Amino acid sequence: MWILFQGGPERPMASGTWAWALLLPATHHRSCPGGRRQRAFTVLALFLFLPRFPASSCPDVCNCSSGKINCVDRRLRFVPLQLPTNATALLLDYNRIATLRNGTFAAQRVLRQLCLGNNVLASIHRLALVGLQELQELDLSDNSLSLLHPETFLPVPTLQTLKLENNRLLRLDAELPRALPHLKALFVHGNALTSLSAGFFESLPALSYLTLEDNPWTCSCALWPLFLWLGKNREKVPEANSVTCKRRASLVQYPISALGNESFARCQTPRMNLPSYAFFLLIGPSTFLASICVGILLGSLAVAHLKLTRTGSCAWPRAGTRLR
Repeated sequence: MWILFQGGPERPMASGTWAWALLLPATHHRSCPGGRRQRAFTVLALFLFLPRFPASSCPDVCNCSSGKINCVDRRLRFVPLQLPTNATALLLDYNRIATLRNGTFAAQRVLRQLCLGNNVLASIHRLALVGLQELQELDLSDNSLSLLHPETFLPVPTLQTLKLENNRLLRLDAELPRALPHLKALFVHGNALTSLSAGFFESLPALSYLTLEDNPWTCSCALWPLFLWLGKNREKVPEANSVTCKRRASLVQYPISALGNESFARCQTPRMNLPSYAFFLLIGPSTFLASICVGILLGSLAVAHLKLTRTGSCAWPRAGTRLR
């Protein structure tokens, strides 16, 4: 008699893994004709009908089903080792993971969703995401991140959604998004950002959704690039009216998008037309040559004056000398 069973909750099996067992009747004995042949057939049947297990089985503390590894709220301090390599989603929310080391996910070649929200993440190695070339969604929200290495996202060029909200990020380097040409949604609200570099948005051509509120934005010249970008892409920031100044007394709680160009008048670089540009380009060499010519002229006049002075002067005879 064949019996079909699957691992229980205390030791769940990997997705799609079923075990078969053959219960032989109690009357079966070696003396029965064809007993050895029947046993050999049983072993062969087990290998034929038992589905293949993934390269790594599901960790004891997680549940694995339908290509998803669920390790939510398991008090984990580190990412489990030897995870199933055929998983497309890895959920590690609400744990106590503090760092992501080099090559943590190197074996997860087909992973598309990685959730690490509500941990205590404070550092991410620049090569921690190596191997995740198919990743589309990364959730790092509600952690303790203050800085991100500029090369952090180089291994995940297919990323479309990046959640960094409710961390302690002080700045976002202009080099950070250059490896994310397909990024569509970026969440950075609830951090400690005061400005964004001028080239930050140039590397995000596909960006269509951005959150910026609840940051201590400083309305100074450093915010000029963000002000210009918001003016042209306000539809991409649903909470644009909530993106307010925090560190300028006269503009506290004033929406950045409502500021006028006059607020940044002293920050704007004046534009020069072609004649003006040519004038400033030539004025330096011209001034230099003119100063040389003037110096030569003054030197020549001084020498000539000295010669004339010596030629026309009369020497009076000394006392006691006779005139001839």
